[in-house]
Amino acid sequence: MKKYTNLGSKDTRSGFGAGLAELGQKNENVVALCADLIGSLKMDEFKKNHPERFFQVGIAEANMIGLAAGMTIGGKIPFTGTFANFSTGRVYDQIRQSVAYSEKNVKICASHAGLTLGEDGATHQILEDIGLMKMLPGVTVINTCDYNQTKAATLAIAEHNGPVYLRFGRPVVPNFIPEDMPFEIGKAVVLSEGTDVTIVATGHLVWEALEAAQALENEGISAEVINIHTIKPLDEAAILKSVAKTGCIVTAEEHNYLGGLGESVSGVLALNKPTPQEFVAVNDVFGESGTPEALMEKYGLNANSIIEKAKKVITRK
Repeated sequence: MKKYTNLGSKDTRSGFGAGLAELGQKNENVVALCADLIGSLKMDEFKKNHPERFFQVGIAEANMIGLAAGMTIGGKIPFTGTFANFSTGRVYDQIRQSVAYSEKNVKICASHAGLTLGEDGATHQILEDIGLMKMLPGVTVINTCDYNQTKAATLAIAEHNGPVYLRFGRPVVPNFIPEDMPFEIGKAVVLSEGTDVTIVATGHLVWEALEAAQALENEGISAEVINIHTIKPLDEAAILKSVAKTGCIVTAEEHNYLGGLGESVSGVLALNKPTPQEFVAVNDVFGESGTPEALMEKYGLNANSIIEKAKKVITRK
């Protein structure tokens, strides 16, 4: 299998901050809005360099979405920033009515997604946000895996006309996607080719999938690993091409198994090529307080769980 090297662990939210800062220099129509979490969203540099294009709205997320929607009418490209729970659950009505239904060019950028928010616990963790956002007509949903990919995605969504939900995280994770790898919305990336099982992963689970594939290879099992950074629109062709070769699939995500990547993949398979599938995801429960590492272990969101599900699904072929 193709080897990917950890280029130096970084948090994905810093990739967003770096991308936003670069956009500030490149595109004068880009504006940024934050709900009292400038440091957490790494929006400091944009604010410092472009204070006239930065808007601190305070702990008023619904107002932030409304302001962003209005700014698009004047040709601005607003990037909103807060935690994923507050970016979606708290303001779902505003997103639905003012952004999605109205087809406004707002980029909803959400940090601290999933269990890896960690010690703040279930009230701040969100495991249903991908489902919420992918069900809104016309909304693009992106979930990046490392610093480099998050930066590239931040730059790419500014060029995309339409509402986008960009999901990233708090913890320091391996940075392994080459800095010069193009980011194409809706186009999956085959990280390693295999013949026995397909593993499609998103977000923090992509690195875990690569680790799992290496361990499986050591046992004589050939795993194909696909990085699904865009949940919607989903790269159906890449999934179907892979399962036509392997005959089974494992989906891996830091999200509830209901409403996430796995459910989207199931729909594609049911309509086109029924295929044995196993899920690595949270089993329809809320999170809890703990370190990111401990939570990922407890809820089975790691390489070991991917290995277990890969071996299981192979027996179902």
